[in-house]
Amino acid sequence: MLLACVGTSLVLGEVLPDDRADVLYHSYDGGGISIQGPSILVRKKFGDSFAATYNHYVDMISGASIDVVTQASAYKEERKQDSLGFEFLHGKSTYSGGYIRSIENDYNARTAYFNASQQMFGDLTTVSMGFTRGWDVVGNSQNPLFKQDVDRRDWQVGLSQVLTRNLLLGANFEVTESEGYLNNPYRSVRYVDATSAKGYSYEPEKYPHTHTGNAASVQLKYYLPWRAALDGTYRFYSDTWDIHAHTFRLGYTQPWHSWTFDGRVRYYRQNAADFYSDLYPYQNSQNFLARDRELAQFHSVTLGAGASWEFKPGWAHWISKGTLNISYDRLHIDYDDYRDVRDTACEPACLGAEPLYVLDANVLQAYVSIWY
Repeated sequence: MLLACVGTSLVLGEVLPDDRADVLYHSYDGGGISIQGPSILVRKKFGDSFAATYNHYVDMISGASIDVVTQASAYKEERKQDSLGFEFLHGKSTYSGGYIRSIENDYNARTAYFNASQQMFGDLTTVSMGFTRGWDVVGNSQNPLFKQDVDRRDWQVGLSQVLTRNLLLGANFEVTESEGYLNNPYRSVRYVDATSAKGYSYEPEKYPHTHTGNAASVQLKYYLPWRAALDGTYRFYSDTWDIHAHTFRLGYTQPWHSWTFDGRVRYYRQNAADFYSDLYPYQNSQNFLARDRELAQFHSVTLGAGASWEFKPGWAHWISKGTLNISYDRLHIDYDDYRDVRDTACEPACLGAEPLYVLDANVLQAYVSIWY
């Protein structure tokens, strides 16, 4: 998970955020995979113009996804990520940058990023741009000599505009490029094999060595008369692998005394990559091969809700305020051309007509924030 996200914020005013510390616990459970772990973030201002942020994030992963169940054994691994960022405020301009290092037993990632934003037209308009550069090394826990490089580049531009007293507009455009070893060294594709008792066999997947994507999004946020806010987002994505995706999101935020409640719904749909197939007609049937369900055609719905309680402990005078926060999302994915081959009762008669795979997941975040 890359935590260096660059985009247009609908927050007005070129003022650096106050000193803050967060302690977070996150959990994901779905598709046979369990991911959980802590995260600690500390932010400190130095004067009115400079701030630094440090984040330590841990993923403890265990289980067996449908790919692992059908082709390998269950696994456990741990990913640790550390990041250091800075922000510098000069007049109406804000500059930020940082470095992220992520380490796990078979994948190491280094990422550097830089962003700049400028307010203009009486602070009603904010223009931003950013660049992210990544250097990854793909390994294989079963082969210590296996090392492959991946280079990543990401460009972003954004616009935030006050349309009326209660209505804000945000727009973003992003270009991503990846080059190198882009597939998974553990994953295979299946092809029709009359000599196999199952009716099919496996061969290693093979991806192109380059991948370019473009994404454009627009967000509207409307402040309602009863101290609430309604926001909506649409995002369109396309890439050189012929994937086209649409994302719709609608959210609602409602303060109530010391509490803030929010709800959200997200719908996502994409078509399959042009070289993807759930079942190939024969071995080495084309130059590029993929049976990654993330490259399949599918649609998903996510329903989420959250609550935040603000408090000020009287016994700790150095704390200006704090919040207790909890967020829960329920994710449901229907795959249109990725089949569940775990039921072997009908093989090989039902070859290519197995039930379509469905994934349900629960995502939970709970954290405490302290301003000091």
